[in-house]
Amino acid sequence: MSVPPEEVLSASYALEYAYHRSVGPVIGRFLTGLRERRIEGIVGSDGRVIVPPTEYDPVTGETLENFVEIGPAGVVTTWAWVAEPRENQPLERPFAWALIRLDGADTAMLHAVDTGEESRMSTGMRVKVRWRDETSGHIRDIACFEPEGA
Repeated sequence: MSVPPEEVLSASYALEYAYHRSVGPVIGRFLTGLRERRIEGIVGSDGRVIVPPTEYDPVTGETLENFVEIGPAGVVTTWAWVAEPRENQPLERPFAWALIRLDGADTAMLHAVDTGEESRMSTGMRVKVRWRDETSGHIRDIACFEPEGA
């Protein structure tokens, strides 16, 4: 038995997560550093500097607390080009998502790179932070990365 289209019931539904996340002392310190235009990593038990910092050592599971400041520039380790950015992405024009190993860090962090065109993007290229004019303690305080020397 089928229901005629004019009798089909429907209702709108909005999926929401109405809560605020507590960032804790490690990510809180990282975000505070971004607000002050500074990037910090954390030293793991094996001596590697992890960026963004993690609360727990990936090798031992122990709590980490030895912060170090790292450079605002680094090397692209891999990337993917976004020809048509979507709403809420960091840039409104084509850009690359890239893993960037910042100077002084042993791990890479994911962020946007603005080169203007795909042909200027490459693995191994050096990039530097482009800060927002006003910072607030959010990952978007880093507007994006751009080629060093730009």
